[in-house]
Amino acid sequence: MRKNPLPLIILLVVAIAGLFMPALPTTIVTEGINSGDTAWMLVATALVLIMTPGLAYFYGGMVNAKNVISTMLQSFIAMGVISILWVVIGYSLAFGESIGGVIGNPMTHFMFKGVLDGKPWSLAPTIPLVVFAFFQLKFAVITPALVTGSMAERVNFKSYVLFMILFSIFIYAPLAHWTWHPDGFLFKLGVLDFAGGTVVHMSAGWAALAGAIYLKRRRDHVSGTFLPPANIPFVLLGTGLLWFGWFGFNAGSAVGASPLAASAFATTNTAAAGAGLAWVLFDVFMGKKVSALGFCIGVVVGLVAITPAAGFVTIPHSIFIGVIAGIISNYLAHLKTKTALDDTLDVFPCHGVGGMVGLVMTGIFATKAVNSAVADQGIYFGESKLFINHMLALVIVSVFVFVLSYVLLKITDLIMPLRVAEKDEKLGLDKSQHDESLLISELVIKEESLA
Repeated sequence: MRKNPLPLIILLVVAIAGLFMPALPTTIVTEGINSGDTAWMLVATALVLIMTPGLAYFYGGMVNAKNVISTMLQSFIAMGVISILWVVIGYSLAFGESIGGVIGNPMTHFMFKGVLDGKPWSLAPTIPLVVFAFFQLKFAVITPALVTGSMAERVNFKSYVLFMILFSIFIYAPLAHWTWHPDGFLFKLGVLDFAGGTVVHMSAGWAALAGAIYLKRRRDHVSGTFLPPANIPFVLLGTGLLWFGWFGFNAGSAVGASPLAASAFATTNTAAAGAGLAWVLFDVFMGKKVSALGFCIGVVVGLVAITPAAGFVTIPHSIFIGVIAGIISNYLAHLKTKTALDDTLDVFPCHGVGGMVGLVMTGIFATKAVNSAVADQGIYFGESKLFINHMLALVIVSVFVFVLSYVLLKITDLIMPLRVAEKDEKLGLDKSQHDESLLISELVIKEESLA
């Protein structure tokens, strides 16, 4: 394998920059800081982080046995790459001083300048700024990891890392700024996204669709000779970790230990349960058996769909949101099997469509009775402005993410090939990309070599 010193050199440059820009705090802000809110947000931040290993198990269990380690590593490596990128420039691009409501000033918090001793975020006044910054980091980590499911079993690992960096800078950071920064143009438009249905799941879903189209079909998808999922218990474990961590994702987005956090906690659990049941019962309606895989996928769809609405809707409405999202995503995943689209792990039908359903449902059911921050209520309560703005946001975000993702994939491919060679795909990415393998994958490889 050819040596490539450039990535290590870049990391060393960043490390050395830290010596000259240590971001020393002057006076740590304590006024107005609430210890209970801070404690809860530290826990919520840890809960959101555990979602990424959960995603690794969720995805890793669904691919074939030759690609488990590679698929899981694509999630884990995001925790390393995005953590460094966020400190250097990512947080500043997302939450720095606004430039035209489109992007943050990259120098506002470059190398986390002013984060340790800065004033609390305006919408999270009772927790230290550094806690808010690291809570938001965990969202930035899992978003590009979600995209990998559509490109699984055929993507070059090094190219994926490059794409992840470009995606985070040019897609995720602007979306976060538009939606969650008080000066962001979607925020000013009144678009509500409590915990990332638009910023995280719609962006991941549309990028995943672009990736599936750009990388084209796997050789097994063309021939129809699919290997079975490697480990359904991995999927169950991953679902459990995702469900558990999602309480930090959604309830943590209340940025305090408050009744609103409790409400978001409750709607999160209820929507997940409704969607999980809806998925398997729709399977039964279609003449299939109830499956562990189906319930797990349904649960995740429900978690996705409630994410933008979690702090704006009532608990009974969350049942409706979960059930409808589960049925729609299941039906679209079923339709996808009749096409040539090779979205390996159904990222677009589950995360993309789930996020869009959640955005629409927020425009229907958001109410001031749950959250006083709701300026315009949903159409269910007789007001149409919010719903119209959400439809506009849906179109803007969808077009922006899909088109720019395709462009970034093309740029990445020009720098280094995005798709592995056919022989490497046949061998499996665990061996060809990482020289590692599960014992079972060794047996599969031997069986294929004998065939």
